[in-house]
Amino acid sequence: MPEPDLFALAATLRQQGEAFALATVVRCERPTSAKPGAKALIRADGTMLGWVGGACAEPIVLREAAAALRDGEPRLVSLVGERGRTPGRTEGIREHPMTCHSGGTLEIYVEPYLPKPLLLLVGHGPVVETLAALGRAVDYTVETVAGDAGAEALARVPLTARAAVVVATHGEVDEDMLGRVLATNAGYVSLVASRTRAAAVVATLRERGVPMERLGRLKAPAGLDIGAVTPTEIAVSILAEIIQLHRSGKPAAETMPRLAVIGGPVSTPGEGDEATDPVCGMRISIATARHRSEVGGHAVYFCCGGCKARFDAAPERYALQ
Repeated sequence: MPEPDLFALAATLRQQGEAFALATVVRCERPTSAKPGAKALIRADGTMLGWVGGACAEPIVLREAAAALRDGEPRLVSLVGERGRTPGRTEGIREHPMTCHSGGTLEIYVEPYLPKPLLLLVGHGPVVETLAALGRAVDYTVETVAGDAGAEALARVPLTARAAVVVATHGEVDEDMLGRVLATNAGYVSLVASRTRAAAVVATLRERGVPMERLGRLKAPAGLDIGAVTPTEIAVSILAEIIQLHRSGKPAAETMPRLAVIGGPVSTPGEGDEATDPVCGMRISIATARHRSEVGGHAVYFCCGGCKARFDAAPERYALQ
């Protein structure tokens, strides 16, 4: 069987936006079956093409490649045979014992190739325009969909866990678009709106039957709280939040703020202090919050009586952060 053209395959996968890892033998100590320069390509489903060693090397390379595709970090893997360890060379190297009877040593560089993260902007306006420019500047794949484009426009865009979606239709079809996006696997979903408008959108989505676990993924309003005022500043706050999520390497549910704790029942919140409803994820002004509970001496705030009732019925389901 002819050797696969790994570089041609890698180029095709890159063009198709499919993740893969390339493993290359960079050093060996005899006896080993693989030699320096030997290569293998590992796809996200665990398929390996090429050769970097036999029964001892292959499972370890597959495992390290899978980890590299998760965290996006390359790694140097050392399979150390008996008497093959070199003192002082362990920093930054992921060592594994060489269990084959041959006893040789292999050092293999595993490098992940991930598609650019997708930034999907739904709507129009200065925030969307600035986000598109900033997203391209930090090497995101940017797609823009008009608010009136309909469901078929969203269906053409692969909304995976690496996708970030920002909805900014300014009240035209926010609820329709969010309902569709929240039904996908998009890792980040947010709404550009005032807090008042965001609360109304969340209430409408609830009335439409959007499950609470999906609503909990929605960040509304969008962006980190940096005191942004202008469209450019708001766009910066949103992109910073998206980058923070992607760099954390964690699912959005673990990274996005779920609850703001204000130091106990005796604290007096300032006018600008806010908390996050632990049930629906909505931001709330503490000074005007009508619904609250206390857990472990800490105040917890809610957007409505329904969220408070759900929390009080099973507070252990909602992590205090």
